[in-house]
Amino acid sequence: MNRKQLNPEAGAVAAFGQRLRRLRDERGLTQQQLAERCGCTDSHISAVETGRRSPTPQFAASADRALGTGDLLQRERDEIQRPSLLEGFREYVPHEMRAVEIRLFEVGIVPGLLQTPDYAAAITSGEVRRGAITETQAEERLAALQQRQAALERTPAPMVFAVLDESCVMRAVGGPKVMAEQLSRLEAFAELPSTVFQVAPYALGERRAFHLPVTLLTLPDRSQLAYAESAFRGQLVRDIRSVHPMMTAYHQLQAEAASQAASVAMIQQLRKDTP
Repeated sequence: MNRKQLNPEAGAVAAFGQRLRRLRDERGLTQQQLAERCGCTDSHISAVETGRRSPTPQFAASADRALGTGDLLQRERDEIQRPSLLEGFREYVPHEMRAVEIRLFEVGIVPGLLQTPDYAAAITSGEVRRGAITETQAEERLAALQQRQAALERTPAPMVFAVLDESCVMRAVGGPKVMAEQLSRLEAFAELPSTVFQVAPYALGERRAFHLPVTLLTLPDRSQLAYAESAFRGQLVRDIRSVHPMMTAYHQLQAEAASQAASVAMIQQLRKDTP
């Protein structure tokens, strides 16, 4: 039997389809049998499972009833309407978790991999207050971040190069106590044997190589990927003709940024100035 392989990392629709197929398989149901219970056709079930059709709220509710899963699929369907993670990010994360080198550049906030729990919670709480995400989605984001951070502790540890725009450390998030702990976290990060930490000062002006956040990955086979985000989606770039210029720009950024010693001294001074 030919069965299409599913990739739940491709997006929320694909993740829903993979979950539906797994639940159906666990109950020993064919697509036809599930279709009869849901009041649709087996071709509709197939289209949803393979990500060719997005599930409607009515379909998710009927599938929950047919499979006895409470509101599980309805909540997963809500993720399609308003995802907790940017489109494209799910595809990126597995690569990050096996990369041997990670190069980060961030503007405005400390990048997720370097955030303390309280700093990350303050960021997500702000989004909940603005109505950008729900409480449940905030919890999902924090859980996903915890998994990503834990992956950095693997053996051997990946080399992590982090260049933060000065705005990341100057912008107060979560109040003085949270910010003081975050600055301490950055100082501790810089002391690790597998890290390089630098601040790109405001004085760089137009010489700063990037205007938006970017992450560059080197995988175990030495292939390289880039990941960048807009306000609405993330994009994983695999074409080496695009990745190589970004890698060159990153090296130029490192050369222009403050040294690690100077960057740590800046963090230490900010900690002293934090009430």
